[in-house]
Amino acid sequence: MIIGNVSDCRAKVELFYGKTAENPNFFFPLQLNTEHVTQLLADISHYFPITDPTWIFFVVLCIILFAPMLLNRLHIPHIIGMVLAGILVGEYGLGLLRRDASFQIFGEVGLYYIMFTAGLGMDIGGLKRNLSRGLTFGAATVVIPGVAGYVVGHFVLHYPPAASLLLACILASHTLVAFPIVTRYGLMRHISVTISVGATMLAVLGSLLVLAGISGTFTGSGDAVFWVWLAVKCILFCLFMFFALPPIIRGFFHNVADNVFQYIFVLIIVFFSAAFSKLCGLEGIFGAFLAGLVLNRYIPPASPLMHRIDFVGNALFIPYFLIGVGMLINVSLLFEGWHTLWVVLVILVAATASKGLAAWICRRFFRWDKASGWMMFGLSNGHAAGALAMVMVGTALYVAPGQPLMSDEVMNAIVMLILFSCIISSFATEHAAKELALHAETGTQQTQDEEKIMIALHNPSTVSSLVALALIGAHKRGMPLVAVNVVLDNAESEKARAQGLRMLDKAVSMAAAVDIKMETQSRWAVNVTSGLIHAMKEFRATEIIIGLHQRQHLSDIYYGRVAQTLIAGIDRQISVLRCTVPFNTLRRIHVLVPSKAQFEVGFQRWIDRIARIAGQLDGRITFYAHPKTLDGITRVMQERHDDRTYNGVVFTDWSNLVSIASHVASDHLVAVVAARRGTLSYKQRLDTLPDLLERYFSSRSLLVIYPDQYGSAEVHPSSFSAALSPSAPHE
Repeated sequence: MIIGNVSDCRAKVELFYGKTAENPNFFFPLQLNTEHVTQLLADISHYFPITDPTWIFFVVLCIILFAPMLLNRLHIPHIIGMVLAGILVGEYGLGLLRRDASFQIFGEVGLYYIMFTAGLGMDIGGLKRNLSRGLTFGAATVVIPGVAGYVVGHFVLHYPPAASLLLACILASHTLVAFPIVTRYGLMRHISVTISVGATMLAVLGSLLVLAGISGTFTGSGDAVFWVWLAVKCILFCLFMFFALPPIIRGFFHNVADNVFQYIFVLIIVFFSAAFSKLCGLEGIFGAFLAGLVLNRYIPPASPLMHRIDFVGNALFIPYFLIGVGMLINVSLLFEGWHTLWVVLVILVAATASKGLAAWICRRFFRWDKASGWMMFGLSNGHAAGALAMVMVGTALYVAPGQPLMSDEVMNAIVMLILFSCIISSFATEHAAKELALHAETGTQQTQDEEKIMIALHNPSTVSSLVALALIGAHKRGMPLVAVNVVLDNAESEKARAQGLRMLDKAVSMAAAVDIKMETQSRWAVNVTSGLIHAMKEFRATEIIIGLHQRQHLSDIYYGRVAQTLIAGIDRQISVLRCTVPFNTLRRIHVLVPSKAQFEVGFQRWIDRIARIAGQLDGRITFYAHPKTLDGITRVMQERHDDRTYNGVVFTDWSNLVSIASHVASDHLVAVVAARRGTLSYKQRLDTLPDLLERYFSSRSLLVIYPDQYGSAEVHPSSFSAALSPSAPHE
């Protein structure tokens, strides 16, 4: 109980302030009685540390809410606020809370969550293209701090070789404490972040192996059999993660669309991987990181599921971890004596300077800007509970009876290292993130005109895929989106309107799940085409996304007149989608491009759209086009999307699609860049394209794009437009 008898408390407070019958002044400070103050404080101290779960959770939530708000006003990264709050309320501070099992459990979950989101947000394609850089920085951020740790341990602090080597492990490893800052600025896929995350896993893995070697030497288990068995377990673990687990994940996402079930499934994968990693003799953070890598291609950054993962982690698990880290820190250790202060100073300077030197050398070697160097330093400089766990291993190993490998003095120094490294890491990462985000925003404004995507909704079964295409293909977070449902003015209009409103509500909820505000409109019209055209003009939309109708054949012209009017009446980009599998499970895009498409006005826009979709899905792009068209595509990709993985295949015979069909799997997307009659890229043989697509790709996901056409001359759509139905195409 936190609050006792109300009358007793009131009597004590009145006595504290000197209220008597002769002196009714309740708040008269001159009558303060020190004995009463002491007694009151003693009575209050009985209620702390708080043990009631409700009050513990209340205090933690208050810290999570108010600490960032206060620190933001002081222009201090909110991560530091969580750590400082943990110091304040912990048993080494005011003693309000004890670091009990709840903080240990949620703290470990928070650490796993950080490593998981780091792997989940990593640009795997970028890491593959920059593998040599990742290995270089990984080696530098391990070797340089490791050497520095051994030198200061053995030659400055005069520790034995084994203790110095363990200190080198602690300094070489690091924790991505500041990664939530990267997530907040949306820089998870920046190359400097990708390289830093990859280097983190190399550092952690290397340090764990050396730690295992040291522990085995003292316990007598570090023989050849131990290392062979450890290698076998690690190989089996990695094989399971990268080959056995993906089919399970893909099958689950194909068959389960419920958002709650998907999130729970993701958590199961994370913690199963962490537990499996521990069974193999590694740390759980290694398994959590691998789980993020495996799930990376199935959870696009702009998807509602990714937003839920970030939201829960940033709102609860990660703050719990940071508060728990703060509760480990005893600031009074700095004042125990000059020698303790000297050890803290030596280790802190060695750790910070060595990590900074590694980042500076690699930044200069890679010829990157200063902000990228600061980002590498900020992410690789943080230390947390992992460092404390390593030093505790050292205190449990004895070089002689009663003489541990590492003394309590070293443990106190590591605790102080955790505090100051968290502060330094947070400031460095915050500074770098602001610079990189500002540079990225400037670049986006210089290369992109204002886009606004409109989604035409008609069939409830295709709402999710159409909205997903709009969210994933958007060129920046928060780009305006519009959803429109056109209701024909006939006898069935009321029923159709009610269904349309339900579809619009679903679209709004999907957009809201990723913090995007969507405008909606349910409008009456005498025909669907005029309603869509007028809506595009009213909203000034730059692109419309509609669904491919579900008739027996793509060449069916039942709605042909409506489609012809739509394409002739809209001079902006039209995207027509049929998705046979959940959009987030697509892993490759095959793009068929007509010759001379590079001369069309909308050439760059549709390439941007395809490249952004591939980037969100972490998929590879294969362009099939004429050699000269491929040259134009390569030029745009190198100028605007040099971080995407793609290749080009010479293709000129549009009557023979069988060679392409043999390379298209069920989780691939076939994108066809169509051409209107009268445009430079139109060819008469494209008239047979609907039959060919029906023959070879009837069971595959399909995206048909009509590029921008700004001319005022009259245009007539190809016969392929007969396959589109804006009254049912949104199907």
